[in-house]
Amino acid sequence: MRNTDFSPFYRSTVGFDRLFNLLDNVADNGQTGYPPYNIEKTGDDAYLITVAVAGFSDDELNIEARDGQLVVSGKKAEDTTERKYLHRGIANRAFEKRFQLADHVRATGARTENGLLHIELVREVPEALKPRRIEISGPQAIDA
Repeated sequence: MRNTDFSPFYRSTVGFDRLFNLLDNVADNGQTGYPPYNIEKTGDDAYLITVAVAGFSDDELNIEARDGQLVVSGKKAEDTTERKYLHRGIANRAFEKRFQLADHVRATGARTENGLLHIELVREVPEALKPRRIEISGPQAIDA
């Protein structure tokens, strides 16, 4: 387990407290490796999160965007069938995965295919925050 002390940065920076809190939260979220997932960059401002959800139906999965996080969870419906397993290697346990989203990143859609949950994300920077070119005007005549 790694512990990082950000206090030296707090002493010499102003306005970065949100970044350090984010790093603390990501380091301390305690998530397990279940279920496995991929994060892909599919374009300049497009991303795809793929989560292995074999055995879960669409109505047993939930995706929420809240507080700058994307929360993916799954909970299996209660199975009342009595079974006698010789080996049980397929995990059907409930899970919750949290992904911290950057500013202006939002989920645009989700679909399941072949036991995989695909969540499409896009970064939409508002026009006011995009870089813009400032025209330089020539010298103006001075009236004498």
